[in-house]
Amino acid sequence: MKPTARKTLAAVVTGVAVAVGAAATPAAANPTVPVTVPLDGAGKVLPMEMPRIGMELPLLIPGAPEAPRFTEGRLLPDRTLPQVPLNGGLPGIGLSAPLPHALDDGHDHIDVGTPASRLRALTPGLALVAPLTAPDPMHPALPAPRLPAAGVLAPALRTVVGGGLGAGPGV
Repeated sequence: MKPTARKTLAAVVTGVAVAVGAAATPAAANPTVPVTVPLDGAGKVLPMEMPRIGMELPLLIPGAPEAPRFTEGRLLPDRTLPQVPLNGGLPGIGLSAPLPHALDDGHDHIDVGTPASRLRALTPGLALVAPLTAPDPMHPALPAPRLPAAGVLAPALRTVVGGGLGAGPGV
């Protein structure tokens, strides 16, 4: 095999490996950090069972903004300040607390929980129109003045939130 063919084959194999790695990342795209509130010390001092509180804090992962789109007849791009996508999640919370015989003997704990949920967001963007018109090759003169304009691209937020409430025997 010639050296140029080896280099080409190596480049193709590297490209395929990167594509397979990029396809495998969405499963781990929203990592969470588990956090437990330490109440064990208070349970040893106070003569009662302490609640258990735990959370899952997601990490925000910024994405790549869209490239500027130039349109004919405008001096500035369509979206002067592009929107940046953010992927992350809402924190999950779990709370288990003693409920001393409020309902009956079989239900002495209450559990409240919301699982960590995915969150997709877009930051606000900005669209500007320049105070001058674009140069016209048919009329070689100075650009004509016009009123500048500005528009704010609204942020977007998408998520699905769930939760649960239950009562049962203590653990």
